[in-house]
Amino acid sequence: MANIVWHTKLRIHLDLNLDDLGHAEYPGLWDMVYDMDKLYAARDVPVAERDLLCGGVCQEQGVEAPMHLRLRANGRREAVHERREDEDRHVVPVSDEHKAYQERILRAAQEAGFDGDSEVRTRVGRSWIQTDTLIEGADGLRIGWEVQLSSAGTDGPRSVRARAAKAQKNGITPAWHTDRSAYADRHDTHWTRSNNLPAYVIAKTGDLRVISGFRRLDFWQCNIHAVHPCPNGVRCCNKPHATPTPKDVLFDALVRQTAAGTIVPIEFRTPTKLHRFWVTHADRDRYSDLLNDDTHLPPTREKGAPSVASASRNRPTCQPGPTMAAPTPAAAGPHAAFLPAQPSAPSVDRADGTEGRAPWREAGSIRTNAT
Repeated sequence: MANIVWHTKLRIHLDLNLDDLGHAEYPGLWDMVYDMDKLYAARDVPVAERDLLCGGVCQEQGVEAPMHLRLRANGRREAVHERREDEDRHVVPVSDEHKAYQERILRAAQEAGFDGDSEVRTRVGRSWIQTDTLIEGADGLRIGWEVQLSSAGTDGPRSVRARAAKAQKNGITPAWHTDRSAYADRHDTHWTRSNNLPAYVIAKTGDLRVISGFRRLDFWQCNIHAVHPCPNGVRCCNKPHATPTPKDVLFDALVRQTAAGTIVPIEFRTPTKLHRFWVTHADRDRYSDLLNDDTHLPPTREKGAPSVASASRNRPTCQPGPTMAAPTPAAAGPHAAFLPAQPSAPSVDRADGTEGRAPWREAGSIRTNAT
């Protein structure tokens, strides 16, 4: 059942919670609509042809769900879905972890001076966009955070790709966050990921780290001294390239800097795939310069530009329980735990009988492009 009905012939929404259905200018509207629905039923007109569609969750998600009307003995008005799957669409359980993420996003944004709200409906023509948490950023920027901790479809009007595209088309930058590693590899939107944590850990003020979805772009010249393999599949093409490398970032900093516009989404093409992730605004500008002119390395970032990964005085938000990874040695660097392990260089026999590194490893190890 639903409380909001869309009348396809009258082209108005009917709110069954209100005596006048939300249209005081039309006296007797309920009696007219209900009597017509009963007449359709008496003539065996299919529900799909009775001019009534769900105007709530179904319409928001782009689904045309036919409905019919019912009047209970106690006078209660009800609109009933024709199909069970349409009825189930209105029952979406929200976990404690989901709520904790929404509260944390709002708190982080408000501490930086940005307004926001949860469960926001944005009217788009005849339908709506429902956003878990919508942040009003700088210069009219709107960041629509979607927390996806349950199963998410890949096809159809309810899929992640369709919902993200609809939000972006209507001026909302989609930002999807999850704790499932499989989603980060899908690239149907700009995913970020943190560890699978309980609600009380998500909600506390300690540092919550994003371990996937934010990257740094390395810009380099493809020559014999390069540490990355040539993306064109040749030994040296002597052209400049950009290679994304994983980089962790604090979740609160991600919320604030996406609202400020200093962290932005990017679409990065490789010969076989389109990748979607987040980078600094400076890296995206350099990448745009590289696409426009691949004969010279783009200029470096200006000195004094803000850094996204800075030291924090807060307690770290870590994976609880006995399965927590051992502390990373100081010599490994502050971000070593969040970057893929690098393969060690194989040893080869030299002419003088001693061992040494393979010559193709001398310039540096190859970094994996893991999400």
